[in-house]
Amino acid sequence: MRAFAWFFGLILAGLAAIAVFTYPAWLLLHPHFAFPFHRIGERIGMLALLVGFLLVARRLGLNDRGSLGYGISRQAFIREMAIGLGLGVATMLAVVAIMTALGLLDWTAARGLNATALAKVVSLRLVSGLAVAFIEETFLRGAMLTAIERESGVTAAVLLTAVVYSASHFFASFHIPPEQVSAWSGLDLVAGTLHSFAHPLELADAFLCLLAVGIVLGIIRAATGNIAACIGLHAGWVWVMLVVHELEQPLRTSPLSFLLSRFDGFVGWLVLAWVILLGFALRRFYARRA
Repeated sequence: MRAFAWFFGLILAGLAAIAVFTYPAWLLLHPHFAFPFHRIGERIGMLALLVGFLLVARRLGLNDRGSLGYGISRQAFIREMAIGLGLGVATMLAVVAIMTALGLLDWTAARGLNATALAKVVSLRLVSGLAVAFIEETFLRGAMLTAIERESGVTAAVLLTAVVYSASHFFASFHIPPEQVSAWSGLDLVAGTLHSFAHPLELADAFLCLLAVGIVLGIIRAATGNIAACIGLHAGWVWVMLVVHELEQPLRTSPLSFLLSRFDGFVGWLVLAWVILLGFALRRFYARRA
């Protein structure tokens, strides 16, 4: 598990960098810029992860296109990513339709949007979905899965990357007002970021759902040998979810509202069941393509 330890250490190093360097950076920047404290912390954490990732990738022999999941031609990569994007959108729209049919979503907010506003939401969320998918898949199903697979096999690689993938979604956005910033605010920011984990049972449905998503993506990565399909599927799912979040609210008064998590009002037991069923179909589909 040496490879997993390196990547887990990267995450811890990013959190440590936030705790140690955010306050000094805020002292330097705040007199000249109105950057929020938490935003400075986020950028420091991202920079620490990037620098650490480059060092770890070189040390573990992951600094080549194949190890990062890009080991096919550009044309083939774009084709597989586009197919994955289409499948991601179609399958996520299907589960949204099921939610609507069960009376779990309130679409009142969508009535106030005209065609121009809707087109803007859809296009901007596509960019967000692609950005999230490229970053997360390159790190997790690209470098991390490759490193663990070489050392511990495919099963361990798929499971461990899925656990990290799921857990990373519960890093909460924690804000500290400027007048409350102190020398200990870096630690407070990290504690607030990890606050969700203090109540694990409240996250169980969302965690298991995202864990299943991570396992499905890991299986597809192992079957295809690259992350093109993973990026496409991931981007398609995120794209639809972000657009839906803009247009609806979960109906907590519904007797079936327990099917949607309290975490984000979307992922939960219903989506978990859908992902499990979908996983078998996607595994067969990509095994045949491979």
